[in-house]
Amino acid sequence: MTALESYYNKFNEEHRLQTRHGQVEFFVTMEYIHRIIADKLATDGGNGRALKILDLGAATGAYSVPLSREGFDLTAVELVKKNIALLRSKHEHVKCWQGDARDLHFLDDAAFDITLIFGPLYHLISFEDKLKVFSEARRVTKKCGVIFAAYTMNEYSILKYCFEENRIKNLIDTGRVDSAFRTKPASGDLYSYVRIEDIDALNERSGLERIKIFSPDGPSDYMRRELNAMDGETFELYKKYVLSVSDRPELLGAGSHLVDVLRN
Repeated sequence: MTALESYYNKFNEEHRLQTRHGQVEFFVTMEYIHRIIADKLATDGGNGRALKILDLGAATGAYSVPLSREGFDLTAVELVKKNIALLRSKHEHVKCWQGDARDLHFLDDAAFDITLIFGPLYHLISFEDKLKVFSEARRVTKKCGVIFAAYTMNEYSILKYCFEENRIKNLIDTGRVDSAFRTKPASGDLYSYVRIEDIDALNERSGLERIKIFSPDGPSDYMRRELNAMDGETFELYKKYVLSVSDRPELLGAGSHLVDVLRN
């Protein structure tokens, strides 16, 4: 069992998007997915139910299940046995594979209209491994199809795990954070934190064209207590606020996640 599998065997992935900060991430991300679906239907015509969507790093089906219930053709790939078993146990109309996003040999070329990469790029440390994910995603996604790629962000890590936990001096001294306050993950680390220039470099090497880039959660991870204290009406307004500013350039990269929407 890999360290990543051990981590997710203990981590309650089902619960994460049920928290209020997780609900914000889900709400904003689904809005962008639906916008792309609407654009593809308007451009391509035909029956929306025929749209094929691949969910790479599907976990327990937070996105696969609701999109399948909307009538789309869903295929889910997940590395962790526990997660894929939970997804299968839901008996939804989702085709499930246990597999690694770097090697999708079991999937056909140009099979999917939309590919979601919500998770694998969080955990792959090397630039080369991330390129492998994009290479496979491009292969299985139709020409002019859309790829959503999610990342965990450097500044969130610096603020939350370095300064807030008062570890910054030690991490600089040990070379885990450089003089430009960029995290320097080691090969055994479970998370890779990036800046927008790192994402741009991956796109350039992969030959992918950006359609949109957005922050799915904005400041939500910094405001967990405040979100939990909000009444329902205020929380709904907060979700709408985060969506309304999700692509503002002055806010990109400040939250815990960033999602790049790319044309194959």
